[in-house]
Amino acid sequence: MYDLFLTLILIVSILQIIVIAMQPTKTQNASNAFLGGATQLFGKTKVRGFEAFLQKLTIVLGVIFFALAIALAFFV
Repeated sequence: MYDLFLTLILIVSILQIIVIAMQPTKTQNASNAFLGGATQLFGKTKVRGFEAFLQKLTIVLGVIFFALAIALAFFV
C-alpha cells in the first residue's frame, strides 16, 4: 500500500509541475510587478477557456497531492 501511495504522489507531483509550467504569466517583466502590477491585480481577473481549466486542474492536483501526503504519513 505504501508503494502505491508513493507512486501516486510522484505521478501527481510531476503532473502538477507540468500544469503550473503551462500556465501563462501575468506580467511582462519584473518591473511590472513593482510599478504597474497593482492595476492588473484589482482589474478584471475573470479567466476563461484553457487558462481557467489549468487553474482548476492546479487546485485539484494540489488537493490530491496533500491528501496523498497525509495518507502516506499514516503508512510510515
